[in-house]
This record gives sequence, C-alpha cells and structure tokens, in this order.
Amino acid sequence: MIPPLVEEKLRRFAERQAELERLLADPSSLENGSLYASRSRELGILGKKVARYSEYSRVVQEIAENEELAGEGDPEIRQLAREEIGKLQARAGELEVELVGMVLDEDKDASRNVIMEIRAGTGGLEAALWAADLLRMYTKYAGRRGWKTELLDASPTDLGGFKEVILSIIGDSVHRDIRYEMGGHRVQRVPVTEASGRIQTSMATVAVLGEAEEVDVEIKDSDIKMDFYRSSGPGGQNVNKTSSAVRLTHIPTGLVVAIQEESSQHKNRAKAMRVLRSRLYDLHEAERKEKEQDIRRNQIGSGDRNQRVRTYNFPQSRVTDHRLNENKNFNLERIVIEGDLAALIEALRAYDRDLKLKAL
Repeated sequence: MIPPLVEEKLRRFAERQAELERLLADPSSLENGSLYASRSRELGILGKKVARYSEYSRVVQEIAENEELAGEGDPEIRQLAREEIGKLQARAGELEVELVGMVLDEDKDASRNVIMEIRAGTGGLEAALWAADLLRMYTKYAGRRGWKTELLDASPTDLGGFKEVILSIIGDSVHRDIRYEMGGHRVQRVPVTEASGRIQTSMATVAVLGEAEEVDVEIKDSDIKMDFYRSSGPGGQNVNKTSSAVRLTHIPTGLVVAIQEESSQHKNRAKAMRVLRSRLYDLHEAERKEKEQDIRRNQIGSGDRNQRVRTYNFPQSRVTDHRLNENKNFNLERIVIEGDLAALIEALRAYDRDLKLKAL
C-alpha cells in the first residue's frame, strides 16, 4: 500500500497538472515568455508522475473488480479472475515502489540548472589547488551526464589553484543530483608544496544554487548598486586596461556579486545578474523552509556550505561521505580523477529516500 501522505501528495500533483493545463491554454499566458516556459517545464515534470498515479488507480480498481468475480459465479471465471489478480497485484507493487520514490525524491527545483560556487577554505595554497581539483571533478562528471558547463568567474592563484570559482551547470535533472554536493569537502594528502612529505588536511566549500529565472525573483534597478573596476589576475596584478569587471550590491540584503571573467563589461554584468538572482532565490527558499520547519539538519544534511560532508583521503585512496555509513567508502581515483560520482550520488539519494520514508 502507498502511505496515505504519499497518496495525498500524488492527488495534489494531479490537481496542479490540471491547473497548469488551464493556465497554459489561456492565450494571455503567452504574453509572459519566462512564466510560460517555467509552467511548461513544471507540467512536463508532473506529467510522468500523474500518468503513473492514474495507472496505479486503474490497476487498484481492476483488482477490486476481479476480486468480486473470484468470489462468485462460474468456476472457470473465478479461476481466470484469480490469475488476473496475481498479475495486477504484481504490477501494483511495481507502481507503488515507483510512486513512493517519485514523491520521496521530489525536488521542486529538480529541473533547474545549477550555479555552483567552489571556495578554498583552510589550507592556504593547497586549499586553492584542491578547489581546482573539485572544479575538474565536477566538470568531468557533468561531461559524463551530458550536461553543459560554463565558467562564470574565477579567482586564480599563482600555482594553478582557485581562491574562488563560479560554475554554471546546465542539463536534465542537474539540481536533483548536484544538491548533495553542498557543504565542506576535506582533503588529506601530501601537498606539492610540501618538501618533507607530510600529509596536510585542507578544505574547500561548495555552494549549490538552483539557477533562478527572472520570473522567480524580481530585482528592481533601484535596489542595485553597480561598480566597475579593472580585472585582476594571480597576485592581484591588473590584466586589462579597461574597467570591465562588475560588482553588484543588492542593497536590501547586502549580497555582493563580483564578476571579472569576461573582457566585456556587458557580459560580466549579465553573468553577475544570473548569480545574484540565484543567490536571492536561495535566500528566499531557505527562509521559506525555515518557516515550514522542513530542514532535516541531522539527517541527510542541512545544505549548509559550512557543514563537512565528505573527506578525500589520498594516502588510503578512499572517499568517505559522512552522511552515509562510515564503513562505506568509495574509490578516490574513480571519483576525483575520473569524475565518476554516479555510485556516490545514488547512495545519497537512496539514503535520503529511506529517511523520508521513515519520517512518514
């Protein structure tokens, strides 16, 4: 049987699908292109869930009808009904598992693209090099998934590391999987700068923001303070002669976004607005979840970038995710060097589903 709360959620999906179909059928909906696209994507996501729920409801109804036939009438009909019940119950079981998974895996931002921010933490130059390694790891994983990546901004160091890097990841169900990467990523290894061969522990933090659209967050021009300055490279030296770098300050919240990756002031401003809009959306979502008391801090994790989520131990060639069983380790080379995070992310999704099912 499907848990009552899951079935209630599925009924709400069906109601929302009908509402979206009515809204999109209204000719006036085409006047706002962004809103129309957003609703169309939401309708596409709901489509499979509602279709499966409709099939499940039909199968349950057919089981009831065959049970009536199996209890009375001609012996041959009773036998056929019993055989049909067996087949229908098997299908109902499959659908129950799939539907519970759909609800427990629900991520309202699942279809969103992601803006990922990687920052070097404690560990000096080694932490900056580790941030660069994480950037390569995620870029390779995105390639495996057929996702597109775009470097929005970077603050490089002399040895090829990054103090900070901002990356856009575009593709199908990016947010659903990448959201588990939010938090602190600790590395234990011998730095290239360490002559004595001592193992050092360093940290980099990862923030994952669902990329917001204009329809999600309204930003008034009067709320933005815009500054322009010259881009700088490693060591702080100016790398161009024009003030193409852009710094946006959102006055009501104090959020600041600085982008200098492009040589074009216009392109840097557009990228800065994408990041600012996504940070504001993330801020609003965090406030909403707090009000709903929907953050399970001691379970799969709070989503706080300051929370340590994973340790990468190079001497022992293993990766440990601290949200999972400590005895469950993953191959370091496969994850960091090859960018194959599939098994790790699937383990986190399964763990998350189990926790939600127990909560029901």
